[in-house]
Amino acid sequence: MLLAPFFVLFTAAMLVPIGYAAYLSLFTEHRSGLGFGGSETVFTGLGNYTRALGDAAYRQGYVAIAQYCLLYIPVMLGLSLLVALLLDSALARAKRFFQLALFLPHAVPGIIAALVWTYLYTPGISPVLSTLGSAGLHLDVLGHPLPAVVNMALWEWTGYNMVIFYAALQAIPREVTEAALVDGAGQLRTALSIKVPLIRASITMVGMFTVIGSLQLFTEPMILHGAAPAVVTSWTPNMYAYAAAFDHNDYGLAAASSVLLALAAAALSFFVTRVTRARSDRRAEARA
Repeated sequence: MLLAPFFVLFTAAMLVPIGYAAYLSLFTEHRSGLGFGGSETVFTGLGNYTRALGDAAYRQGYVAIAQYCLLYIPVMLGLSLLVALLLDSALARAKRFFQLALFLPHAVPGIIAALVWTYLYTPGISPVLSTLGSAGLHLDVLGHPLPAVVNMALWEWTGYNMVIFYAALQAIPREVTEAALVDGAGQLRTALSIKVPLIRASITMVGMFTVIGSLQLFTEPMILHGAAPAVVTSWTPNMYAYAAAFDHNDYGLAAASSVLLALAAAALSFFVTRVTRARSDRRAEARA
C-alpha cells in the first residue's frame, strides 16, 4: 500500500508514455496526391526504425554523444574527485562554504544556465569575447559545439558529483586513514592508495549515471542551436527526434528514434552494471 502511489505515478509518467511512443513508432502519415489532399495513418511496422537507423544524421548523433562522453566524463570525474579530496583533507578550511559555492551552479535550472552561457559564447554581445578580442585573442566558441557544451555541463555537474564523492569520503572510517598516516603515508599517498579505492563504487555509479544522462543530452545544444543554427543542427539523438516531430511533423519517425535511444540507454546500463558486478565479485573472491 505504501508503494502504490509510486507505482501509479511511475505508470502514468513513464510506462504509459513509453508504450504510446512504441505504438506511434509503428505508424506513419501517408499523404495522398501531391500533398494537397488529406492524410491517413498507415501501419509501417519497423519502417520508421529502418528510416531512423538509415539516416546519417541520426547515426551522427550517437557519434557526437560518444565524443562528448570521451571528453566530458574523464574531466568531470577528475575535477569532482579532486575537489572532494581537497575538501576531505585535514588542511581544508571553510568546507561548508566551498561545498555550497561549488554546488550552487547545479541549483540553477539547466535552461537558464544554457541561456547565460550562450550569451557569453555569442560574438558581438559577449563581454568575455569582446575583452579577449581587444587583447588580440579572437575565439570562435560556436565554431564547434562540443567544447562549448562540455564546458556548460562541467559548470553544472562538477559540484553536484563532488558532493556525492565527498559524502562517500566522509563514510570512510577515520581509523583507516589515521593508520595510513601513522605508517608514514602522506596526504597524497593516502588519497590515491586508500581513499580513492574505497569509494570506487561511488565513482562507478556516477560514471554510469553520467553516461546514461549524456545519451539524453538536449537542453544545452538546443539552446546553442538558436545562436548557431548552421553549426548545431541535429547534433544529438534527442535533437533529431525533436526536429522530426516538431519541424517535420513526422511523429512516427520521432517515436522510433526515441525508442531506439531508450533501448540504447537500457542496454548500456545493463552492460555497465554486469561489468561492475563481475569486478566486485572477483575482488570479493580474491579477498576470500
